[in-house]
Amino acid sequence: MTDSPVPVSVITAKEIGSANVSTLEEALVKLTPNISSYTNGMGTTMSLNGINEDYILILENGRRLAGEDRYTRINVANIKRIEILNGAASALYGSDAIGGVINIITDDARNTVNVSSYTHYSGEGRLTESVNADVNAGKFSSYTSYQRRQTGSWQNNNIDENGYETGRPTSVGFYSNTVNQRFVFNATDKLSFYARGTYFDNKTRRPQDATYYAKSKGQFVQKDAYTYNLKHETYTYGAGMKYMINRSAYIDAEFYSDNYSSDYMYFKKSGNYLPGDRVTRKQVRYYNGNIKGIFRLGSRNKLSAGVEYVNEGLESESDNIDSRHMYTLAFYAQDEIKLPLNLQAVLGIRYIYNENFKNYATPNVSLMYKLGGLNLRAAYAAGFRTPTLSQLYATDESKTSNRYTTGNIGLKPEKNNFYSLNAEYNYRRLSVSVTGFINNIRDMINYRTLSDQEIHDMGLDDKHATFDEIRQRDNVDKAKTKGISLNASLNLGAGFRAGGGYTYMDTEAKQLQADGSYKVSPIDKSVRHMGNINGQWEHAWSFYRLNVNVHGHLQGERYSQTYGYAPKFQQWDLNTRHTFNLQSVVLEPGVGIENIFDKKDDRPWNNNFSTLSPGRSVYVSLSVRFKK
Repeated sequence: MTDSPVPVSVITAKEIGSANVSTLEEALVKLTPNISSYTNGMGTTMSLNGINEDYILILENGRRLAGEDRYTRINVANIKRIEILNGAASALYGSDAIGGVINIITDDARNTVNVSSYTHYSGEGRLTESVNADVNAGKFSSYTSYQRRQTGSWQNNNIDENGYETGRPTSVGFYSNTVNQRFVFNATDKLSFYARGTYFDNKTRRPQDATYYAKSKGQFVQKDAYTYNLKHETYTYGAGMKYMINRSAYIDAEFYSDNYSSDYMYFKKSGNYLPGDRVTRKQVRYYNGNIKGIFRLGSRNKLSAGVEYVNEGLESESDNIDSRHMYTLAFYAQDEIKLPLNLQAVLGIRYIYNENFKNYATPNVSLMYKLGGLNLRAAYAAGFRTPTLSQLYATDESKTSNRYTTGNIGLKPEKNNFYSLNAEYNYRRLSVSVTGFINNIRDMINYRTLSDQEIHDMGLDDKHATFDEIRQRDNVDKAKTKGISLNASLNLGAGFRAGGGYTYMDTEAKQLQADGSYKVSPIDKSVRHMGNINGQWEHAWSFYRLNVNVHGHLQGERYSQTYGYAPKFQQWDLNTRHTFNLQSVVLEPGVGIENIFDKKDDRPWNNNFSTLSPGRSVYVSLSVRFKK
């Protein structure tokens, strides 16, 4: 990565193992200083450099993940490394690459047979169990993995913001299962074929007898807290081929599909729904066909070029969408150039044609100067985000707010310009990197109240007679982030290592108001100060190796447009890993303490919690690997 003109940070499998994390979210938050997460009853939302996950592209082995469970279905035990590109990268990766790109690279065992399992258990019933089985037999290879995750519900405070007792948990329990299968056939030394598939399900485990107090006719009355669970299911399938033209060039072709659905699973009567009813909330269909090639043109140029076709589909009862589809066709090219005077450059552009907003192009350019262990980088990139089918077609009638929302097929893509400067120094045991960045985002999609004339022109006079406000989504908002990020690592010798990072961010969101003015505030869920610190010691005695790791995550106040600021917090973990190499078997038990200083946010329910941690917990883990 030190040879890349575009700054990319990497989390290795060894770092993941030393920190003893069991989810992708944990790995990203604990091991990088510029990613935070926020969890509520509807799930977890991540933020990278102040930009929420709607503007972050998540890839698995270079392939886009769709749906609302993109990172929760990743099997951490099967990760080889995580590559994080900060900033816009739409020229190479397309829509959503405005805030950054996270690429999860999975591990392919080279042994004839490789079987492994990983178990992690900590307080409140938090269990992760993973099993991998890889077989390489001549020209044929098979890679299989299964992961089970589950947790119970817990409360840090059973009092709500009004002083009444509530049965709503601070964190809602769930279970999930993930199955991955991939087959590879190496027909010749130059030609290979593969097929792959995934199944994932996730179901909340809400306490069915939980109650809370809600205000009704001026009095607080007791009500059922929950009447249904949420169940998400995803299945993917795909096939492709790779042809090596020579050592300097190859062509890759693939088709794959990512299919997500979300359902309400009723366990109590609610309106017209009875216990046992299953009601579809949303179905997302994503189809991608692409052909790409990488070609070395002499000793100074490496050209990446390709064509991509995307078709997206949506059915949503909550958005009143029966069935809608949208296609996008894209052509892209990027050239990595070695220049005189120790300079390297990257030039790229993507042209797209979308059936709704038609034509758009997005460029990127970066330059790197190398002098010994010093790398200096400067980069500019434009990004975009295609309007979702929900934003284009969703309608809603709210009797509570007496408001009607209509779709808008005239939406333009959200766009940004990203600028960064980076200095990186590597010398023997020391590595230091400093990055400054500015991200200007425009044409952001939000709600706009329609004028009487617009309502009449759109034929919505009957709705106007019923509802006080008629609104639609439009490209009306703006945002800007400025920040600086510092990372350092040092090999102290004798098995000791230390490292850490710090990110400062200044964010600004401009939201259009009904009177035409802009409301200015920090970006929702953004954090101004974040950092991480880690230190470890490792030593081997014959067939036994000990790894001791202390890790700290520090986070400043997190802003919420609804609830204001969540308090700052820090969490420190102690991890020990014990590796026994017994010829064809490797045993790796682990034990440690999560949240050593018992930091938790126990304010009343319905606050903007800084953390959902239940407090100090002891964990145990065991990894077993068989290889032949």
